[in-house]
Amino acid sequence: MWMEHLHSRLKREYLALFASLIFLFLEGLIRIITLGLPQPIIRFCYNRSRNLFNALSSSQGRQARSKQPSIVSSIANASDFVDLCSLFGYYAEEHVLHTGDGYLLGLHRLGWKKGQENMRVNAGKGSTSKPVVYMHHGLLMNSEVWVCLTEKERCLPFMLVERGYDVWLGNNRGNKYSKKSTRWSPTSNAFWDFSMDEFAFCDIHDIIAYILATTSQSSLSYIGFSQGTAQAFAALSIHPTLNDKLDVFIALAPAMSPAGLHNSVVDALMKASPDVLFLAFGRRSILSSATMWQTILYPPIFVRLIDMSLSFLFNWTSKNISVHQKLAAYPHLYSFTSTKSVVHWFQIIRNKCFQMYDDDTQAPLSLVANERYYKVPKFPTRNIKTPIVLVYGGSDSLVDINVMLRELPKHTIAKEIPHFEHLDFLWAEHVETLVFPQVFNALEAYAGRDHDQQRYVTGGYMTNGDLSKKYLNFSRDGSLSPMPVEISDGEARSDDLESKSPDPSLELVHHTSPAKLPKRRGFTTPSSPSPVRVTPNRKQDDNQKAKQRLSGSRMKGDKRHHQRTGSTSSSRSTDSLARFGEGGISIGVGKATVGVSSSKLADTDEKRSFNRQKKQIEGT
Repeated sequence: MWMEHLHSRLKREYLALFASLIFLFLEGLIRIITLGLPQPIIRFCYNRSRNLFNALSSSQGRQARSKQPSIVSSIANASDFVDLCSLFGYYAEEHVLHTGDGYLLGLHRLGWKKGQENMRVNAGKGSTSKPVVYMHHGLLMNSEVWVCLTEKERCLPFMLVERGYDVWLGNNRGNKYSKKSTRWSPTSNAFWDFSMDEFAFCDIHDIIAYILATTSQSSLSYIGFSQGTAQAFAALSIHPTLNDKLDVFIALAPAMSPAGLHNSVVDALMKASPDVLFLAFGRRSILSSATMWQTILYPPIFVRLIDMSLSFLFNWTSKNISVHQKLAAYPHLYSFTSTKSVVHWFQIIRNKCFQMYDDDTQAPLSLVANERYYKVPKFPTRNIKTPIVLVYGGSDSLVDINVMLRELPKHTIAKEIPHFEHLDFLWAEHVETLVFPQVFNALEAYAGRDHDQQRYVTGGYMTNGDLSKKYLNFSRDGSLSPMPVEISDGEARSDDLESKSPDPSLELVHHTSPAKLPKRRGFTTPSSPSPVRVTPNRKQDDNQKAKQRLSGSRMKGDKRHHQRTGSTSSSRSTDSLARFGEGGISIGVGKATVGVSSSKLADTDEKRSFNRQKKQIEGT
């Protein structure tokens, strides 16, 4: 049995090696063709593919393409992010960030509504202050994927600008806007020697620091898509102080530990040996020939090719994205990244663990590969303190929400969009009604609010995949909106709670956070009920009075009060009464104190001592 298993593993390894050699040959051939094709040949191939497609397509299809909106071709032919934004009348700034390890990253900023281009936004004293939102793209993409939509209303960055946000969009090292370094040339292997580790340790951390310094803000909200969410999970888990700089992390189509690819052959090949990608595509950028196919193929053919690839690898139908949207957006879909970053993902898939890159990859049959002797560090995602809102698709094969929630902190909120696939969160026809409300409500609930204050308001109700309806309102369309909350100087009253006594979880949070809360402006939503104010335990005032009665010569007795209540407390430290009430146990710095009710004492020395102390107090 063991020999059969060994033979099967070896056979799979040899198959992976043979397939990698074929891929390597094809990739090299395509690269040579790409470099050697002159413009006349490229135009010839484009025209021939167009004529062939029109000849094979139906008359209805040709009529539909003839009625194609002009905005589609304008978006498809736009050269960069700034041009895409200008098509809809928005002014975009370009910024360049120098990371700590020498890479130059391109950032884009949308901070102005139409006609407000001369307004000073987040520029210090005398400027208009706006909450900041940062958006990050997915694998093999750049910032253009956020703004290449055919309608302004379906473009999330534009809608955020209209709602008064200062929107920033980032780019990973190596892509179209970040293909430069002060240390290495893009033609060298050293330039492309990066994976998600560098994205987390350097890029996300440095980008957020740059944005906050530029806008003079103390925190921002993060919206990520696909790998952009994985980079945030990783960065927040290894940079504890980064959690204080993010108000909320909204993860669209979140990615952490995918189950694998839909095609069983390719999936088995990649899981058997992730490093086979290095043999297939080299140590630099992956799929660099994609730009050539985009250039020489007629756009509808290129769209069909992309749809077939997505169906083959991930079983996505792309039926929620219109043909016109595909023609406009697919030309902006691909951007460069390192082969190593893709290998990193296949290591994660193979080991079923959201781990750091394994530089010391061992053969599957090696004894050293055993976890007993060698273990790759995981990203400690349970340590994340930033509020997390997951919005995932019910038909997204890359998301296993149960596995993801087990690796995230308990305050994570998860919301499913039925029938949505991965790319639908960028370009689906109804994204503005199904996804945008989730984003807007999360921003309104968390942006500009302390993490500690959020935990105080929600107590222990925030859990993975479920948040108590006492603090969240679910509207008929399934959208999530916060209950309006009002807090002032550590005091609150509840007019909406069903029971007269406060919730024990809220009481505990209050006692462990004795400092006064800063004043915060309440927030409301159109469909929300009247504001709720949370009340600390009513025993606090009574306990304070008890503390004064038992503080020695400074206290004044009240015999009638003792007769009415029937009990008094004695304690080695009267502070326990104020903190925990009668019968409470307080563990302080270096000591423990116990408060005991007189009605529970037996006829012992302790009772006699208690009575003597009681008479002394009453005599004063």
